[in-house]
Amino acid sequence: MRDWVRAGTTIHETRTRALNDAEIRRGNYVLYWMQASQRAVDNPALDVAVELANSLSLPVLCVFGLAASYPEANLRHYAFMLEGLRETKESLENRGIQLAIVIGMPDEVALSLADEAALLVCDRGYLRHQKIWRRTVSERSRCKVLEVEGDVVVPVDAATRKREWSAATLRPKVQRLLDAFLQTHRSPHPKKDSLCISVPQSISSLGSELLAQLPVDSRVPAVRSSSGAIGGTRQALSVLRAFVSEKLPYYGDERHDPTLGTPSGLSPYLHFGQISPVRIAREVADARYAPEGARAAFLEQLIVRRELAMNFVEYTPDYDRWSCLPAWARATLGAHAHDPRPFHYTPTQLESAATHDPFWNAAMKQMKFTGRLHGYMRMYWGKKILEWSASPQSGFREALRLNNRWFLDGRDSCSFAGVAWCFGLHDRPWGERPIFGNVRFMNESGLKRNFDMASYLRFVEKEEPGLSGRATTVPSGSRHGPGGS
Repeated sequence: MRDWVRAGTTIHETRTRALNDAEIRRGNYVLYWMQASQRAVDNPALDVAVELANSLSLPVLCVFGLAASYPEANLRHYAFMLEGLRETKESLENRGIQLAIVIGMPDEVALSLADEAALLVCDRGYLRHQKIWRRTVSERSRCKVLEVEGDVVVPVDAATRKREWSAATLRPKVQRLLDAFLQTHRSPHPKKDSLCISVPQSISSLGSELLAQLPVDSRVPAVRSSSGAIGGTRQALSVLRAFVSEKLPYYGDERHDPTLGTPSGLSPYLHFGQISPVRIAREVADARYAPEGARAAFLEQLIVRRELAMNFVEYTPDYDRWSCLPAWARATLGAHAHDPRPFHYTPTQLESAATHDPFWNAAMKQMKFTGRLHGYMRMYWGKKILEWSASPQSGFREALRLNNRWFLDGRDSCSFAGVAWCFGLHDRPWGERPIFGNVRFMNESGLKRNFDMASYLRFVEKEEPGLSGRATTVPSGSRHGPGGS
């Protein structure tokens, strides 16, 4: 076992890797650079930092780099994230750990505090810019840099070291490792506090005045709390408990129905690292009153499908471009690129929910008002953009743009994989038809045949005032009301 693991950490070794060859040195603190795992509990990177700091008789200083212009982020995303960071800062301070939130590019912020650190611990990110930040820090830092992967159940590289074709190929590789990585660890208490360490550039207030100072796109408003979109770990755990007790028993039979609201609503919290996927998995697995099929169906989505998305972006440098799609999908869509489109809509018409399809319009409105959308409707939404765009390439770009702009969990590995799925990723060829070629097709008649779509339309009409703060109601005949993914 590596020397730095012997130094005291009990977190599974496979979650932790050294990003450079530097040594642990004399320093004033162990620096935990928090970026992806924005939480104070169930956080393996934080736990590693605390355990190593205790072994060195040093405090832990936590820093978060608040990029003023994060790629594709807007006021909606920043507001939700800052709600969570306020709670995380308070929770860490109660443990004697200072969270310094500094405006600046995350890698530069981390490096500015690394000079006085004995070592630096960071969490893991899978997107292009996240990898660049961590590589910059590891190359320029004079202290040892450790990366701890805590936002998946099974570490991406432990499951496989190549891009997987589908869930069917990843599933057995993940399942054989589940028992090892579903183990929980007691969070250590720091022996020394860091509250007196001076970080002059740290922000003291994370309220609306900070949002007003940041040069973020304010054309996408924050989602009001009346829609249930409140950031932070406490709210995430409340949503988890409500899902497990009220929705999980029905999840196996009802998860595909967008009119019943059975989805967990946890995806925004997972995106911002405000809740641990291991914590979610264990609570669901331990809910023995729910049918085994329901628990298995949810864990399939949380672990296999979600981690398939991480695998996709990790091993696909062009994950946000047309070229990321499998060759068969690009070929068949290209062969049908000039097929007549019965309807063609501009980006403005799409974003304004001004199409002939009432169900698609309702889905577009719901994502704009609440930042969420049922998974089945997300698939239908993406398929129709492919069908109504001038070319499959322009449809791909527009679907990704709208997804990342309006969803709270946009710009996520699951978002990139989900949009690409609508164009053939992680799927197989189907029967050939106009426009779609061999890519899976979805239509309005399928929605009406399988679901009570009139109920869905009524719900969205009532939910539309969500941005004005008015409360929403659940349509009659629905168990929970349509929820997010």
